[in-house]
Amino acid sequence: MPMTHVITAGRAAPLGASFDGEGVNFAVFSAHATRMVLCLFSDDGQEVQRLDLPERDGDVWHGHIAGLRPGQLYGYRAHGPYAPQDGHRFNPHKLLVDPYARRLTGHPVWNDALYGYDPAKGPESFSTLDSAPFMPRSVVVDPAFSWGNDRPPETPIDETVIYEAHVKGLTRLHPTAHPKGSFLGLASDPMLEHLTGLGITAVELLPVHAFVDDKFLHDKGLTNYWGYQSLGFFAPDPRYLQAGDIAEFQQMVARLHGAGIEVILDVVYNHTCEGDHRGPTLAFRGLDNASYYRLAGDKRHYINDTGTGNTVNVDHPMVLRMIMDSLRYWVEVMHVDGFRFDLCATLGRTPTGFDPGAAFFDAIRQDPVLTRVKLIAEPWDIGPGGYQLGAFPPPFLEWNDRFRDTVRQFWRGDAGLVPRLADRITGSAGQFDHSGRPATASVNLLTAHDGFTLTDVVSYNARHNEANGEANGDGHGANWSDNLGVEGPTEDAGIRAARARRKRNMLATLLLSQGTPMILAGDEIGNSQSGNNNAYCQDNEIGWIGWDNVEEDLLAFTQALVAFRRAHPILRQKRFLHARERVTDGLPDLFWWREDGQEMTDADWQEDHRRLFCVEKRIAAGTPSYGAPQTAMFLVFNAGGAAEVILPEAPEGTRWVCRIDTAAEPAATERPANGSIPCPAEAVLALVLEPEA
Repeated sequence: MPMTHVITAGRAAPLGASFDGEGVNFAVFSAHATRMVLCLFSDDGQEVQRLDLPERDGDVWHGHIAGLRPGQLYGYRAHGPYAPQDGHRFNPHKLLVDPYARRLTGHPVWNDALYGYDPAKGPESFSTLDSAPFMPRSVVVDPAFSWGNDRPPETPIDETVIYEAHVKGLTRLHPTAHPKGSFLGLASDPMLEHLTGLGITAVELLPVHAFVDDKFLHDKGLTNYWGYQSLGFFAPDPRYLQAGDIAEFQQMVARLHGAGIEVILDVVYNHTCEGDHRGPTLAFRGLDNASYYRLAGDKRHYINDTGTGNTVNVDHPMVLRMIMDSLRYWVEVMHVDGFRFDLCATLGRTPTGFDPGAAFFDAIRQDPVLTRVKLIAEPWDIGPGGYQLGAFPPPFLEWNDRFRDTVRQFWRGDAGLVPRLADRITGSAGQFDHSGRPATASVNLLTAHDGFTLTDVVSYNARHNEANGEANGDGHGANWSDNLGVEGPTEDAGIRAARARRKRNMLATLLLSQGTPMILAGDEIGNSQSGNNNAYCQDNEIGWIGWDNVEEDLLAFTQALVAFRRAHPILRQKRFLHARERVTDGLPDLFWWREDGQEMTDADWQEDHRRLFCVEKRIAAGTPSYGAPQTAMFLVFNAGGAAEVILPEAPEGTRWVCRIDTAAEPAATERPANGSIPCPAEAVLALVLEPEA
C-alpha cells in the first residue's frame, strides 16, 4: 500500500516545491481559485494521493509534507469558476504543471483530454476527461551542485563575441561530440576545442526551458525544433538531458566557464505554449487564466501581440515575480551569464503602448543579481508600435536587424547603401547614441536562427520551406539574398569562388564594425539549410549543423577575424565616433575617405552608384589612449570594381600595413602599403598604422 502523507500548513515562500531536509514545502499562486489540490505520484507515474493545500496566504496556496524527498513526482488540480466570459478557465479534471517546477518528467502527449473544453463541442464547453495520463509530472529537485572553483568569466561587453547555437543542432551530426544532442555533448571536449579555437566568448543558446511541440506540427509529423513554446520557466527541457538530472546543465555551464566561455539563454517570457482560447490547459491557464494572461475586452479571448495566441500579463505583480524568480534562479543556481529576451517589446507593453520605464525593465534594472549579467533584447513584436529598435533602457543590448539587412544589401550591390553602411559599422549611432548607451548596445548580426544561414544568403534568391508543410508560405519574404547565378548548390568554380568571397566580405564587415558581434553557429564552416529560412520545425538534417563538409578556409578566416578584433581595441570601442578632436594628438577620431584620397563630401554620400568608401578610425575622443596615441586603422569596403586606394599620409616613423584582405589567399595577411594600395573588386581591406620595422 502506498504511504498516506499528512500535509501541514507550511510556508508561502518560496514558491514552488522546496526540499528543506525534513520534507517538501509546496507553494503556488492563484488569485481566483477556490481550492488547490496537490497530486502526488509514484515513481512509475501513478497518482497515489490528492491533498488540499491547507493554507492560503494572500493569493499563495501552500502546505508542507514531512518525509518527502527530492525525486517526488507531483502536479496540481485547481478548482474554481469555469466562466470563459469572465476570463476564468478552472477545470480540476486537468493535471497542471507547477510553473516553478525545476524538472519535468517529459512532455504532454497530444490528446483531447489536454483541453479544458470538449473539442467536439467548442471552447465554451467543459471537459470532464482526466488529462493526467497525458501530462508530464513535475519533480521535486534539490538543485545543489558542487561547483568547485567555478567563476563566471565576466567578459567585458567590448570584448564579447556571441555564438548563437541550438543545443541539439550544434552536436547532433558532429563526428566526435558526445553525447550528441545534449547539454553534455555541447560541453564535450571536441565542441570546447572548436569554440575556443574560433575565439568566441559566449554561447547564446536557443530556448532550453521546457517546451511543447505544437499540435499542428505533431499532426504533420513535425516537432517544435527551436523551442519557443515554453511550458515551464525553471525546468530545463528533458530532451536535452541524458539521465534527466538538471546537474547535466550545471556541468555544461561549469565546463564552458572553465574554457572562458559565457552561457546566455534565449528566454521566452512573452507568451506560453497554451496558445489562444482553443489551446490546451497545461499549467497557467488552469491555475489562474485571468492573472497569467492579458485578456481582450471579450475575456474569452487573448491579446495577441506575440503572434502565438496569447501574451503573458507581465503587469501582474505575481507574474512579474515569477519571471524575476526564474531569471535569478538561472543566474544563482544554474550559473548562467545572461539572457536574450524573445519579443522583448512585449515585456515593455503598458496600456498606453511600449514604455522603456515599464515594470519589467524597472524590476530588472534595480535587481542586484540581474544587473551584473548580460541582457539582450529582441526589440520587436507583432503588436501595434511593436518595432522598438534603439528604445530599450541601459544596460540592455539589442539585436540590430538593420545591420543585418544593410550589410546584405550592400554586398549584393544595391544602390545608395553607403551612408547606411557607414552608420552601421560605427555602431548605428542613429538608434543607440542616447541615454548614455554605448556603441556595444548594438548586437550586430548577419544571420540568426530565424532566416537564412550565411551560405544560403549567397546561394538562394528565394526561400525553400516546402518541408515545413505550409506551401512555402512561411518565413521571411525579404531576405536580401543573392544566389550569384545559380539557385542552390553548384559545381561552377567561378560561382563558388564568388560566394566564398562574399561570405568573407560579410564576416569581415561584421567583425570590423563597432557593436557586439554575433555569429550564427555553423556559418563559420559553411553550413546550409538548403534554402529553408524558417527551420523552426526541422529537427533533422535541415536544422542540424552539418560537420561532414567543413569549409576549412572559411573557418580559418573567421578565426583570424575574431583574433584580429580581439587584438585591436579600435574595433571594439564603447564610445561612438563623431569626428571629434582628440586631446592626445589634435586629430579627429574619425575620417571618411574616397578612394582618391579626398574626404567624402555631402555629394559623395548621395551618389547612388557609389560602391566603395573608406574609413579611418582612432580611439574615440575622451577615451584613455590604448598604446601609441597615433595608432589608427584604415578600412576599405568595396562592393564595386577594382580600384587604387590612396592612403592617408602615415606620420613619420609609422607605416600602413594591410592585415586583412578578403580577396587574398589567405585573407588574413601582412602587406605593407606605401602611399596607396590596390583594392580588388568586391573586397574588404583592413590596414593598421604601425611603427616602421
